[in-house]
Amino acid sequence: MATARQDDAAFPDGLDPSHAEPVSGLRAHASPLAFIILGAIVATAMTGALGGAPAPVTTINAPAAVMEVKVARPLRSGLFFETHIRVVARQDIAKPVIGIDAALWRDLTINSQIPAPSDESFADGQYRFDYPALKAGDTLEIKIDGQTNPPLVGRLAGTITLLDGDTRLSAVALSIPVLP
Repeated sequence: MATARQDDAAFPDGLDPSHAEPVSGLRAHASPLAFIILGAIVATAMTGALGGAPAPVTTINAPAAVMEVKVARPLRSGLFFETHIRVVARQDIAKPVIGIDAALWRDLTINSQIPAPSDESFADGQYRFDYPALKAGDTLEIKIDGQTNPPLVGRLAGTITLLDGDTRLSAVALSIPVLP
């Protein structure tokens, strides 16, 4: 019995010689289920379903202008992202205004908007941004940098609208999933 106690003394508290014995059988190898689960997660991530895919561009051809909106989909909680809005005027637009539904910016932090609008307001449930007049053929390119706030999970839905003053010229409806 004295030798058993000496062997036990070589191990830290809570461990005994049985912990140092070789393992045999199925316990000696990693579970194939772990590799299957890991492979499924990697395959899902490679599809872009969890984010990270190139941002799609939505284009609306209207008589007054062509409007393109590029925003990452899906977003993830805490993610920094960019939104690009490009307007190519087909006719003169005296007072171009970009309207963004408040629902699209729920639980988002907007860090910057380039170029800065000449005026900002809120009307009809939209944040509105005024820009200088566009002549037919002119292009207005806007870059908006933002970040999703941690409580945001689910879906953002709303419209980005091009107006001439208060007259609606074009609109892009968006639905953006937000993953944890």
